[in-house]
Amino acid sequence: MLNKLMKRGQKKQSKSDTDGYGYPNRNSEPVSTSNVVVNQSSRGGGAAGINNLGATVSQQAGGAAPAAVESLPMFRDVPVSERQNLFMRKCQVCCLQFDFSDTLKMVREKEIKRLNLVELVDYVQSGSGKITESNQEEMVKMISVNVFRCLPPRSHEHTWLENVEADEEEPYLDPSWPHLQLVYELLLRYVVSSDTDAKVAKRYIDHSFVLKLLEMFDSEDPREREYLKTILHRIYGKFMVHRPFIRKAINNIFYRFIYETQRHNGIGELLEILGSIINGFALPMKEEHKLFLVRALIPLHKPKSIAMYHQQLAYCITQFVEKDNKLADTVIKGLLKYWPITNCNKETLFLGELEEVLEATQATEFQRCMVPLFRQIARCLNSPHFQTAERALFLWNNEHIVSLIAQNRNVILPLVFEALENNIQSHWNQAVHGLTVNVRKMFQEMDAKLFEDCQKQYAEKRAHASEVDKQRELTWQKIADTAAAANRTR
Repeated sequence: MLNKLMKRGQKKQSKSDTDGYGYPNRNSEPVSTSNVVVNQSSRGGGAAGINNLGATVSQQAGGAAPAAVESLPMFRDVPVSERQNLFMRKCQVCCLQFDFSDTLKMVREKEIKRLNLVELVDYVQSGSGKITESNQEEMVKMISVNVFRCLPPRSHEHTWLENVEADEEEPYLDPSWPHLQLVYELLLRYVVSSDTDAKVAKRYIDHSFVLKLLEMFDSEDPREREYLKTILHRIYGKFMVHRPFIRKAINNIFYRFIYETQRHNGIGELLEILGSIINGFALPMKEEHKLFLVRALIPLHKPKSIAMYHQQLAYCITQFVEKDNKLADTVIKGLLKYWPITNCNKETLFLGELEEVLEATQATEFQRCMVPLFRQIARCLNSPHFQTAERALFLWNNEHIVSLIAQNRNVILPLVFEALENNIQSHWNQAVHGLTVNVRKMFQEMDAKLFEDCQKQYAEKRAHASEVDKQRELTWQKIADTAAAANRTR
């Protein structure tokens, strides 16, 4: 129980269905690219359930708790001419902050703020009236006050939790989410609204705002990251002037994660956004995009926590290769550079990604990297971890990869023949043994003469190795005899 109370690290959610970016969805209802539907659980009965608990707030000096909360009317209860003024007053009320650690504290005031947020969301979503520039500024200020906050300490920052396994951790859920979700919903509706003029809105959704929004991706609450992913992607689509800045800012987050902290909760969500962005890159691809692949995406294979975001990373990498086949050689050599040595689970992930990359690789690029590639695959074939060896053997189940191997069998078979023979003779796992026999048979049917030559070379190598072992034993025996004779003469 104590561990459950202390652990607040976020466990990655399993994915199902598909979201608007071509990825499996994460936590909640699908995000539709047309209607942008994200969890609406906090919204209850919507506008129909709102009473006249709108309010104005006067605060005591020195930032103390609110001294008085007065009711504000609903939008539908005031003339159209007064709604802009009411909009501003409601935004001012929603700037009020509360302590959600105590559920019994200021219950009425919290409900007033929640209902005002619901009204603001519905007003923006319904397009009841175009929001004035001053009100847009006030609204973005209110959103900033609520969203841009100090995130609570992560579980790994507590020294007594350093050895806790990620699978044992429970997702942290922000207690202020009933209000925070509505604030994010308001921002999302504002960004996607057809009434929002990008030329005007960019004065308030500026670089500073975007940078602070990116900082929130480190939140441990998966629901918040889901909203942030949707909102940032919509900002990228609507505000073209921000696109280079957003890409550069995401790069900087990756650099810090790779080379400094290796701890960040939102890498997966940022990669999902980038997957959609990469998919829209025009050809021929710009040099800055290729540098991003080499300097940021490929080094993301280095951190130990790659399993938390590997699916999204592999998608981005494959997108690059599918866009430009000439990048296959760069990607494969990059994978080999960061190939794990002692982490078998990570090695299995690499093999899965390698298959996806090879699926999009053409013969010319394959020939440039096949020698170091199949030396590494040969090592994987002999891995004592059966899942790694099995995953490596599954490469021969892919028709495109088999065709590439067949075209270059004179080079590849000598590289892997010894590993195949060693598996057949000594691997402990029966499944690996059976798969190895099938691959060996495939090579034999592919080119019988080449197979016989490799078999002959293997036999000669084994005989030579046996002779070397005998010579070594004789040498050690001579040394032992000489030492024994020296002892007798003393």
